[in-house]
Amino acid sequence: MTAPRPRAVVIGAGVAGLATSALLAREGYDVEVVEQQHHVGGRAATWRRDGFTFDLGPSWYLMPEVFDHFFRLCGTSADDELDLVRLDPAYRVLFEPRDDEDRAPAVDVRTGAAHEAFETLEPGSGARLEAYLDSSRETYDLALRHFLYTTFASPRGLLGRDVARRAPRLARLLGTSLERFVASRFADERARQVLGYPAVFLGTSPDRAPALYHLMSHADLEAGVLYPRGGFGAVVDALLRVATRAGVKVRTGTRVTAVATVPERGRGGVRARVVGVDLADGERLTADVVVGAGDLHDLETRILPPELATYPERWWDARDPGFGAVLVHLGVRGRLPSLAHHTLAFTRDWRTNFDAIFGADRHVPDPASFYVCAPSRTDRGVAPDDHETLFLLVPVPADPTIGAGGIDGSGDPAVEAAADAAIATFADWAHVPDLASRVVVRRTIGPADFARDLSSWRGGALGPAHTLRQSAFFRGRNASRRVAGLLYAGGTTVPGIGLPMCLISAELAVKRLRGDTSAGPLPVPALLREVAA
Repeated sequence: MTAPRPRAVVIGAGVAGLATSALLAREGYDVEVVEQQHHVGGRAATWRRDGFTFDLGPSWYLMPEVFDHFFRLCGTSADDELDLVRLDPAYRVLFEPRDDEDRAPAVDVRTGAAHEAFETLEPGSGARLEAYLDSSRETYDLALRHFLYTTFASPRGLLGRDVARRAPRLARLLGTSLERFVASRFADERARQVLGYPAVFLGTSPDRAPALYHLMSHADLEAGVLYPRGGFGAVVDALLRVATRAGVKVRTGTRVTAVATVPERGRGGVRARVVGVDLADGERLTADVVVGAGDLHDLETRILPPELATYPERWWDARDPGFGAVLVHLGVRGRLPSLAHHTLAFTRDWRTNFDAIFGADRHVPDPASFYVCAPSRTDRGVAPDDHETLFLLVPVPADPTIGAGGIDGSGDPAVEAAADAAIATFADWAHVPDLASRVVVRRTIGPADFARDLSSWRGGALGPAHTLRQSAFFRGRNASRRVAGLLYAGGTTVPGIGLPMCLISAELAVKRLRGDTSAGPLPVPALLREVAA
């Protein structure tokens, strides 16, 4: 008689939840995913209206080797599942005009040729950029081999000869801010902004991020920026496909109210083990393993009793939630040939900008730096003919009291004011003076929406900031210390923020179940390597 398959419940159908469910199913688990929203995708969900397709969150496809590895674990490949386009330029940067400038200067950053942009900003800086990127590449490779694919359940991966040989350098990178590291190499403030901005992808500012994260410059300046045709909803669709092919069941519109446990004494302070999850409608789903792939704060403080929490509320009181965001989705009449796919817009005094977000007196920055994505410049399928799809992101404090967004200007005043300011600034700097009058679809999202729809701690847009105290083994771990069988995945646990990190977190959940304390990626079985090839 065949033994029943072990059961797993995954809470959350975002990127991490779908990826984790696919890998658990391939491990032999009977897997069900429960999602509180009525659609899958989480932060990477899609919104459509009047022929426009809007990505609700992630819009940069970086670290393609992580995606490739994940899909090979699932018996397929990124090339088979996605139609990827390499962007050229990788992105454009607009700088607030100086007093002697009538127009906002623009610089295009091209993969493999970033020195050209830097020579424009700071003549003679090309050689220094090459040295900077050599360091970035080395640190990036080291992180992939030793830090990103480990659960930190064992120090073995941190004690190898490779890490020991680089320990003094790593200590310097961890003890220096990214801002200071860049400033010691480049004099022009605009060049410093280009190299410091990756800190924002990590939920923080250049003066708060360790210099170790200069590794991010390898990802965009050397490895390149890709785009999945159809938008990032295509990535979510691919994850859903590989999960359902493996037998995963996905249930949306279903809220988990508690992790069901029974008492159990074990090593390391374990006090209980999971037996399932309780749903808002009174149903209990039984499970041998539960993976919380939503917000770690919500999972630890809402669905677990205090005595079973590894990270109780007092732990969070001393933590940094990262930044919040005002998102603006615009459907625009007419083409905008002056736009690039990705545009970063920087104010001159961005220290004041970041202090407004992270300092003692937190408020919506004015003026604010922001980011603009125009996917219709690459993909005509995301907008009607002779129209453009735009997505603006304005970093603001992680504070739900800033408010929620809405359709056609119906959001809370602070959210709509931040959106109006960003639209007006972008129209000026990008030389599209009639931009506001050409908007035919408008939707805003604010920190209160992140808190309500994604159960995001303090309305944060990405997850806990990658400061030194919240990176690597200082970040929330991916297994409960109090409840056996309770694991975590997603941007709020190791290894951190971003779609590639969410995919890696799915592998880390599998490693926990296997008792695998290695530092590298899961090996792809030979049969799967042949199929993926």
